[in-house]
Amino acid sequence: MIRLAADAVVVLHVGFVVFVCIGGLLALHRRWWLFIHPPAAVWGALVEIGGLSCPLTRLEFALRRAAGEAGYAGGFIDHYIWPLLYPDDLSRSDQLVLGAIVVVLNAAVYAVVWQRARRNKTCASVSD
Repeated sequence: MIRLAADAVVVLHVGFVVFVCIGGLLALHRRWWLFIHPPAAVWGALVEIGGLSCPLTRLEFALRRAAGEAGYAGGFIDHYIWPLLYPDDLSRSDQLVLGAIVVVLNAAVYAVVWQRARRNKTCASVSD
């Protein structure tokens, strides 16, 4: 059961990483995502750029140890995500690039959201 919980943390973690990377697109559909996604995107970028350890990784490690399993070297991105994208080991410079990509992608999405909001506000004041 504990191993299953650790696996569930991995699934949650993958979902969070995807949300950090492209969750800003949800704000194009519903503006209330603007209250949820930016803090998540900032956290994801800080973890990558700052080389911080994510609490979900620490939780997974603790659950795996409690289940009698060995942990793994590196962090979540190193172990689960990077091998899906590239066969080489994740370097510090690669982490910086990933963090920058998250920032640039989300800045572009939020620029579109901001433009739409301004256009809608302008259209609303013209029709008044």
